[in-house]
Amino acid sequence: MLVKKVVLNSRPGSNRVPDPGNFRLEETTLAPGLEEEEVLVRTLYLSVDPYMRCRMNEDSGAEYLTPWKLSESVDGGGVGVVQSSRHDAYREGDVVTSFTWPWQTHAVVKGSILQKVNPSLVDGHLSYFLGAVGMTGLTALLGMREKGHVIRGANQTLVVSGAAGACGSVAGQIGRLDGCSRVVGICGSEDKCKALVERLGFSGAINYRLQDVTAGLRENCPDGIDVYFDNVGGDVSDAVIAQMNEGGHVILCGQISQYNKDVPYPPPLSQETQENLRRKNITRERFMVLNYMSQAQDALCELGSLVTSGQLKVLETIENGIENMGVAFCSMMKGGNLGKQIVKISH
Repeated sequence: MLVKKVVLNSRPGSNRVPDPGNFRLEETTLAPGLEEEEVLVRTLYLSVDPYMRCRMNEDSGAEYLTPWKLSESVDGGGVGVVQSSRHDAYREGDVVTSFTWPWQTHAVVKGSILQKVNPSLVDGHLSYFLGAVGMTGLTALLGMREKGHVIRGANQTLVVSGAAGACGSVAGQIGRLDGCSRVVGICGSEDKCKALVERLGFSGAINYRLQDVTAGLRENCPDGIDVYFDNVGGDVSDAVIAQMNEGGHVILCGQISQYNKDVPYPPPLSQETQENLRRKNITRERFMVLNYMSQAQDALCELGSLVTSGQLKVLETIENGIENMGVAFCSMMKGGNLGKQIVKISH
């Protein structure tokens, strides 16, 4: 079988912005037949995510992230359908997902990396398994629940940076559903601000490209900030932390503003921000969803229920064709996506 695949063509370097040319499309042939425990899958959707920038380097900077190898197939979140199987858990027609899905139109994989999913959980929107009802949604839901300390009726204000992205757009809604009286998003365009307020129910939104973030926070958060879901780091996060209340909580989810820089993760904070955290007794804890996978099944069922009932709205940006994986990834890294960035590979 002739298939198309995307390989890592070159590394951008630790201090450079990635380019679509860092990826290369190739054709390859899959050998006929399957070994014991192997499954042939056809790819439906692939995910591109900010953490992948770290995997483009020779050293990802995190022990749980293996670097991609030059001239080898790239991998990440994917969902597809089983074409044939020699694994007892899967049969033809099953819809399956994996966190290490090869960027290929078809692939032969070990059944152990796959998880069977029920399309009814997402009302047939299979791409949601890579976003709101997948690892992204788990990160948002469990991050808010484990580190946010939201108390219903406590009149808390939540601020989310990267709020119009895959994780932030879900985290803000979870905060609202769990009882935050005010939810404010920070994002990079007027269209995104409008989507947060009009489509997702945020109380307000700040366009950091056009507005002064400090002034915007004062206007939108008159009672200060109690919980901060941090997806971006850098100057934006310094501005948020400066206006946080005593005993507040920072959920350290991502630092996308720092991923093109050669700095440790999490990146170091300014002296002023460190002092604000100490003086106000604000917790700032790194959240790694992989440490909470024992809760994943129940959380995914809850997310699916929230989506199908309409309580949780899903935003997606879909690119078509495996040849556009690099374009989609680089666009997402520059904020070109509204919600989850997905690439549709086949019907």
